[in-house]
Amino acid sequence: MRLNRDGTIMKKVLIIIGSVRPKRVGPQIAEWLADLAAIRAEATFEIVDLKDWSLPMDDEPHQPKRLDCPDYAQSHTLDFSRLITSADGFILVSPQYNWGYPAALKNALDHLYYEWSGKPVGIVSYGARGGAKAAAQLREVVTGLGMTPVEPFPALALRGLDMDDDLLVRDPAAGFEKDRAVVMEALESLCGALTGEAVA
Repeated sequence: MRLNRDGTIMKKVLIIIGSVRPKRVGPQIAEWLADLAAIRAEATFEIVDLKDWSLPMDDEPHQPKRLDCPDYAQSHTLDFSRLITSADGFILVSPQYNWGYPAALKNALDHLYYEWSGKPVGIVSYGARGGAKAAAQLREVVTGLGMTPVEPFPALALRGLDMDDDLLVRDPAAGFEKDRAVVMEALESLCGALTGEAVA
């Protein structure tokens, strides 16, 4: 837990990597975002990789939204609930698969309900041409969860970037430099939402 200069607790933002494929650009983008966000004084930013979380499909006996006080049966759901509850806001880093976003990300969102609700969320998508269609779908889902989507939604185009044989970006900072301005604007908006300050 980090404190601001005035002694208040610093806000916490989780950068959630939505792809669990063995070879993926998501971790590179999440780390680049975390580096850019490190200059922000309003919040700490922590990367969460869904690949590190075993969240089986629909293994809870009750729907999270139906529980006034969620009583989860599975230890992994309890652990994930504590993690999401600990955050004040989120950035979802999502690839675009066939004009949509990954099932693993939808499953993680659907595992909980009240833990997400009322918190701001940024969406950073990526794909060959960007990921605007995936971001549009995510916006509807997070709104349904009671979250507050914060624009803009950067969509990072991978086509034309210098990538290695594993389809990883050789130099993310250089490769995504063209997207830096819109990402910084998105971070500014998210931090404004966290602190309750409107962004002009």
